[in-house]
Amino acid sequence: MDILSQIATRIIREQELIIGPLAWSEAGKVRDIRIVDQKTGEVAVEGIGDHKLVIDALVARYERLFGRASIEVCKEAAAAIVADLKPEDVPESLR
Repeated sequence: MDILSQIATRIIREQELIIGPLAWSEAGKVRDIRIVDQKTGEVAVEGIGDHKLVIDALVARYERLFGRASIEVCKEAAAAIVADLKPEDVPESLR
């Protein structure tokens, strides 16, 4: 699993703890996120282009539903992973 797929998975799982199955439903609406296996929590960030924008779209989707607090949940969920990335590789929404 690539790094951005890992970030997406962590964000979705953390949101699931708060909003339940709706987290998976909303993630499935984000272009270029493919839910491989919801039971194991496996997702794939696919498509052409800047995959960081896919993470930004996922975070924005949760923000539209639940406001600023959901952004903080996303940042906390991905913190351990993004800490190892170069600043330019971190999606804007997680900075």
